[in-house]
Amino acid sequence: MTTRTAPAPPAKLVVAAATGRMSSLRGATGACLALLDRDLRAFLRSRSQVYSSVLLPLMLLAILGTGVSDGLEPSSAIIRDGDYVSYLAPGMIAMTALFSSTFSSASFYRDRDNGVLRTLLASPHHARTILLGKSLAAVLIGSVQALAILGIAVLVPGIDFAWQYGWLGGAAIAVAGVLTLNLLLSGFALAVSTRIRSMQGFHLVMNLVLFPLLFLSGAFFPLDTLPDWLRILGWLNPLTYAVDLLQTSAYAASNEGFFGPWIDLAVLSALALLLFGLALGRAPKAT
Repeated sequence: MTTRTAPAPPAKLVVAAATGRMSSLRGATGACLALLDRDLRAFLRSRSQVYSSVLLPLMLLAILGTGVSDGLEPSSAIIRDGDYVSYLAPGMIAMTALFSSTFSSASFYRDRDNGVLRTLLASPHHARTILLGKSLAAVLIGSVQALAILGIAVLVPGIDFAWQYGWLGGAAIAVAGVLTLNLLLSGFALAVSTRIRSMQGFHLVMNLVLFPLLFLSGAFFPLDTLPDWLRILGWLNPLTYAVDLLQTSAYAASNEGFFGPWIDLAVLSALALLLFGLALGRAPKAT
C-alpha cells in the first residue's frame, strides 16, 4: 500500500505568507514607535516632572551626601576614604531610574480614563503591541534620566569614581545595567497596572514596594553593616543587583565586597524577561 505525501505549497503561497508576516511585523513596529513618540511628547510637555526627577537626586547628593561625609564620617570598608558623596552617586542613579520608569507607566491609567486605551485596543494591533509600545516609553524615559544623573555626577569635582574597568568599559557596563534595570522596572509597573484598577491604588502599591526595595538595596548604606536578617533581605532584593552593578562599574576600585557586574547583569536580565513575560501575558482592560 502506497502513501501519498501532501504536495509542497506553491512558491507564490510561500512568498505571500512571508510578505504577510513582514507586513504585520512592520505594522506592529510602527504602532510601537507611534506610542513611544506619543508618550515621550507627553512627558516632555510635563516640565515639572522633568525637573523634579532630575533635581531630587542632585539635592540628595549635595545635602545628604555632604552631611554624612562631613558629619558622620562613615567607616565602612565599602565607602572609600569616608567619601559618602561618591558612594551615594550610584544609588541616586538607580533611584532616578526606579521612580522615572515606574511612574511613567501611570500613563496607562490616563489613557484608560480618557478613553484612549479603548480606541487603541479596538485597533487591528494585538494588545501586547499596545503594552509594549507604552512600556518602551517608560524604559527610554527612565534610562535617559538615570544616565543624565550619571553624566552630571562624572562632571562634579567632589565625586570620585574609580572606573576599575576603565571609563569606557565602566560606562558601557553602567549603560547596560541602567537599560536592564529599566526593562525590569517597567515590566513590573506594567504587570501591576494591568491588575489594579485605579491610579490611586497603583501609586499606593508602588510606594509600598519601591521604598523598602530602595532602602534595602545598598543605595544609601552598605549591606555589610546590617544585621544578618536584613542582609539576607537585601540579597533577595532585585534592586540590590542594579546598585551593585553601578557601584562596581563606576565607583569601586575592585569587586571585593560586591557581587560583581556579571552576576548583577545575569540576575537583572533574568528578572526583566520574567516580569515582561508576565506583564505582556495579561490583556489590559479598557475600563
